[in-house]
Amino acid sequence: MTTAETHRATDDTEGALPQSERLRFQEQGFLVLRGLFAREEIEELRAEFTAIGEGGRVPGHFEPREPVPGEPEDPLARLPRVMHPHQISQLALRWLLDARLRVVLEGLLGEEPLAAQSMFYYKPPGARGQALHQDNFYLRVEPGTCVAAWVACDLIDRDNGGLEVVPGTHEMDIFCPEEADPTLSFVREYVPPPPGLAAVPVDMEPGDVLFFNGSLVHGSQPNRTADRFRRSFICHYVGRSTERIGTWYPTMAMSGDRVRLPESVGAGPCGTEFDDGGRAPH
Repeated sequence: MTTAETHRATDDTEGALPQSERLRFQEQGFLVLRGLFAREEIEELRAEFTAIGEGGRVPGHFEPREPVPGEPEDPLARLPRVMHPHQISQLALRWLLDARLRVVLEGLLGEEPLAAQSMFYYKPPGARGQALHQDNFYLRVEPGTCVAAWVACDLIDRDNGGLEVVPGTHEMDIFCPEEADPTLSFVREYVPPPPGLAAVPVDMEPGDVLFFNGSLVHGSQPNRTADRFRRSFICHYVGRSTERIGTWYPTMAMSGDRVRLPESVGAGPCGTEFDDGGRAPH
């Protein structure tokens, strides 16, 4: 059982998001809706990304690496995350623009959402995690911030590297990250919890969705299991009033129409990866 407060999705999510859930998001910086997607939908999504993972390199989106001779095998070399899969998969595009996500996001953002990014993480057994960080450190949304929709595609818990969040940090500024431990994290940036605050785990089942503020400090530990993946489909959104965002994040309306925004300063891909076990940055 997770220590994070959650809510089970009901028919209410087909209309406006209940005020109680909007208030919970504003107070904590995150909200879990249980069972927003059906198991059958999750199985279809997993099958799509299994095919992508077995299909070989897709430049700019899915770039597995060859093992380094003499070095321990890195599970993320064979199955790295897929960046912007909605640009190469119609199914991923449909998920990014899904009406159920749109309804929730309208309630959380208080305005029309724009889609900015999609990702898929395989996180196979033995894979490193992603050190605590803030998403808007990378997107650099101005004014305001982004909101993530993090869809669980497996049973996710502490053993296989489930997500952890630091409640209360959504009201803080963007921190200057420290260097992460490359034996635990595949990205360089690490934001330690501020004094008096602590990371809490969010256990999830397939079809659950975690929505969180772009300033919320969050991350994950390594997958310490021998036989369980921790797959997740992740999307980022901003409000229609956004004036600037990093060029890595080509925004579109939930109708699929392109919305061009001026570039913000200092943006980059979500997470600066260590290469080949963390010896040097890309």
